[in-house]
Amino acid sequence: MSSTFRPTLFYRDPLAALSWLEEAFGFETTLLVTDSEGRASHVEMRFGDGVLSLGAELESRAFLGSAVMKSPASLKGQGTQFVRVSLDGGIDEHCRRAETAGAQIVQRPENQFYGARVYRALDPEGHVWAFEQEMSEVSIPEMERASGLKIQASL
Repeated sequence: MSSTFRPTLFYRDPLAALSWLEEAFGFETTLLVTDSEGRASHVEMRFGDGVLSLGAELESRAFLGSAVMKSPASLKGQGTQFVRVSLDGGIDEHCRRAETAGAQIVQRPENQFYGARVYRALDPEGHVWAFEQEMSEVSIPEMERASGLKIQASL
């Protein structure tokens, strides 16, 4: 069985978000659905092999039950997830591009014990983005020694 995950982030202003994500992170809009007043109701964006959906904040009980979908901007910065994106290369340049476009860089590019170089940023509505570039292969024993953590893989 083949499966594909497509997370959806909710924004107060999805049209502003899609423009910003294109400029700051290099995403490409592949689908834009608007209502009769021109407001975005659904957006799909691509970055490399990954696809992400954006939506307007939603309180519809018709198909969400008691769930309410909000932007961190509507929740005083609170969020429930972050988006992790793997880059093939150029992470330092990617970080500079994001910062130039207004991303709040909360962690500058830094090498991690698991062999990746990572930076983290907040978009204008407070969603957390973690960008990583694999720098080297590190064995589980090496990661455990470097971090003090117990790591189990392929459970």
